[in-house]
Amino acid sequence: MIIRNVELETVCGITSSIPDHTMPEIAFAGKSNVGKSSLINTLMNRKALARTSAQPGKTQTINFYNINQAMYLVDLPGYGFAKVPESERVKWGKMIERYLHRSKQLKAVFLLVDIRHKPSGNDKTMYDWIVYQGFHPIIIATKLDKLKRSQIEKCIREVRTGLGLQSDDILIPFSSVTRQGRDEIWQVMDELTGWVEPEKERKGQA
Repeated sequence: MIIRNVELETVCGITSSIPDHTMPEIAFAGKSNVGKSSLINTLMNRKALARTSAQPGKTQTINFYNINQAMYLVDLPGYGFAKVPESERVKWGKMIERYLHRSKQLKAVFLLVDIRHKPSGNDKTMYDWIVYQGFHPIIIATKLDKLKRSQIEKCIREVRTGLGLQSDDILIPFSSVTRQGRDEIWQVMDELTGWVEPEKERKGQA
């Protein structure tokens, strides 16, 4: 998809109603500080659309980004290391669960994990929980630029093994620094949403 226009359209808090959209939605989940905001900024070709922070747990709402009036990218709250009371994390979990159950247009959930480390207990729990909710997560292994080339295959195997992925499950290594993986992620999203670039846009890009 060629990004022509993107805006943060809706922000849902714990007590907010889930929007009833007619356009397809793709959701992104991940542990706090896994690089979700950087990923979103890279996908949207923006430097500060989603706020990045060294402080875990920056995203505490469900944020709906309207892309080209054609689809929504949905940023879910981070989990794991956020320095908030357990009661707040429980509320976030219920908010996410409510969204996964009530969204009529959600096509897939992308789960971000740090490629440098074996999946944590929180990562595995989140993966299993998303599966339990009826979705089959697509894995994005972030911070690829932090690895040496010789380490990549080993780390990918460890992520697959740690999450219990099957051979045909999709895992996309990604770096917000080099932008590697961006096109692959967009290809998957375009396929999931049924997006076909208008002929005049394809010609303009050529």
